[in-house]
Amino acid sequence: MNSEDRRGGSDEQRERILSSAVKLLADAGPSALSTRAVAAAAGVQTPTLYRLFADKDGLLDAVASFGFESYLAEKRAFEPSDDPVDDLRRGWEVHVEFGLANPAIYTLMYGNLRPGRRPAAAAENRAILRGMLERAKVQGLLRVPVEAAVVAIEASTTGAVLLLLAQPEQARHAQLIRPLRDIVLDALVEQATPRADDRSHIADRAQSLLAIVTPADNADPVVDAGFSVFEAGLLREWLARLNEAHEPTGGSNPV
Repeated sequence: MNSEDRRGGSDEQRERILSSAVKLLADAGPSALSTRAVAAAAGVQTPTLYRLFADKDGLLDAVASFGFESYLAEKRAFEPSDDPVDDLRRGWEVHVEFGLANPAIYTLMYGNLRPGRRPAAAAENRAILRGMLERAKVQGLLRVPVEAAVVAIEASTTGAVLLLLAQPEQARHAQLIRPLRDIVLDALVEQATPRADDRSHIADRAQSLLAIVTPADNADPVVDAGFSVFEAGLLREWLARLNEAHEPTGGSNPV
């Protein structure tokens, strides 16, 4: 067998292994992704899996990127509009929709991150987001440095989706976290067409999200999603401060 044939065989084996792993992930969750189980499902020997992916971490990275490919394809084909702020808003929606439709892949991508390791698909997604923010900066709409905006948007989108995925399936409604999207974007960018009542809108959104993440019946939805008690308290403090800071002062309330 020549080297080209071997490469073709390896590519076919790699795709079969990844397809089998994604199916295992969807059917049984991350705990099902042992190298032995994936190799058996793909009909290959375990040494073959290690030859192609080096170790389990390499396999998990490849599975995440493979499962995330449809999302990335949509983001790569994203046609920018004249309004980069609206593009960021649409990008947020695409991200949330993918996460809610593919909970196992999303949790593998963003729920098991370790310092110093970032799946290739997550790195590409960050580069696409950075490009959108660079456009906003060029138009003078960005209030903070690009990298700070990248971190803020990544933290808010992934944290919000993971929070929803921790809820029963019937309670995972994208509109519950939409106020967070608007709060974050209002804080990071100038609107291309400013609204006269932006301050009251921010207060309303902060208040709505605060109601969602407030503990009830001895359960804290933020802590249940995997955040620490300190982080949960900090999130609620920020939302309360946004609510107070953006309340209209003086005059009649806008309708």
